[in-house]
Amino acid sequence: MSFRKVPGFQPLRATAAACLLTLAGAVPAFAQDAINIGAVLSLTGANATVGEDVRRGVMLGVEHVNAKGGVLGKKFNVIVEDSGGNPTTALNAARKLATVDKVPVVMGEYSSGITLPMAQYLVKEGVTHLNIASSSTKVRALGATSFSLVGLENFGNKFSAEDTYALGYRRVAMIAPNNAYGQGVLEGYKADFEKLGGKIVTEVLYTAGQSTYRRELQQMARSTPDAYVYTAYGQESAVINREAEELGLRKTPWYAILMSMSLSDTPPAIANGQLGMELGSVQGPAGKAYADAFAAKYKEGFKTSYTGYGYDAVLMTAAAIEKAKATTAPAIQVALKDLGTAGFPGVTGTIRFDQDRQRVDPPYDKLKFESGKLAPR
Repeated sequence: MSFRKVPGFQPLRATAAACLLTLAGAVPAFAQDAINIGAVLSLTGANATVGEDVRRGVMLGVEHVNAKGGVLGKKFNVIVEDSGGNPTTALNAARKLATVDKVPVVMGEYSSGITLPMAQYLVKEGVTHLNIASSSTKVRALGATSFSLVGLENFGNKFSAEDTYALGYRRVAMIAPNNAYGQGVLEGYKADFEKLGGKIVTEVLYTAGQSTYRRELQQMARSTPDAYVYTAYGQESAVINREAEELGLRKTPWYAILMSMSLSDTPPAIANGQLGMELGSVQGPAGKAYADAFAAKYKEGFKTSYTGYGYDAVLMTAAAIEKAKATTAPAIQVALKDLGTAGFPGVTGTIRFDQDRQRVDPPYDKLKFESGKLAPR
């Protein structure tokens, strides 16, 4: 993981840095009622590894906020709902959070194909939506109450295209999931890669949930590429990687877009040697402090790059409520815009929003998988 210096590092009680650098010695006294926000995460299903990693980050954020006195003198709490990796379940979870729990903010989901319909509902209801993992550029059009703490795929596609071209790949075969995210990555990467002079010799959009992807892999192999470029969700990626190994395709380089997602469920022996890129995980002193606090609490490091974005969503929401001195969705949205204009010092770097409330200048890392783990290259 790479670490960058976080500008504007200030000891304010609601910043990520302050919460991380303060030990929770005494238990603060809270008013009887709590301030609740919501989260919809994939805690079961194909993306459960990522969902649990993010949940841990979210709960660590709650712990750190409450250790600093909570929000507006009250205990801060996140009600977490499981999407099961299913759009209908996610929508029902969002509806429950908005109408039963009446939370002003909901973060999530993970897959863009799930995030988009869920967020459309939240925006329609005026509930604040925080995008902490989905990179489809369609997120930009959700509406004025949706905010992205992650970079959208136009940034990631350009980064990965330049990286693969610099590695010497000129003819690549590509596979991605057949949904909003995968379509956007394939189209965007192809456009950026071919601008540089490269060529996509085979492009495949796979159907989620298959027991085998041999047909798709054999189709890609027939084009004899310089490299295979792919992005896939954890358990599906594990099947793709295993079958690529069995078919002898790993003799050719494999490059993963969003490595921690693509390799989260792949055995290390099969993943070894892969190169790729990732959302910038944790940055600077605040990021290192977060990584240390995470490892201390959970007795292991985080498995994906997404956990810090969940943590930042909690800390930024708490800061917005303090700034607004109110818990209504409209007041929080105004405060979030102000924080995003000034730059919020998060563990994933300084978070700034453009005019559409989308993160600008998001961090990315160049990684390799070796000795059983992801490492900088």
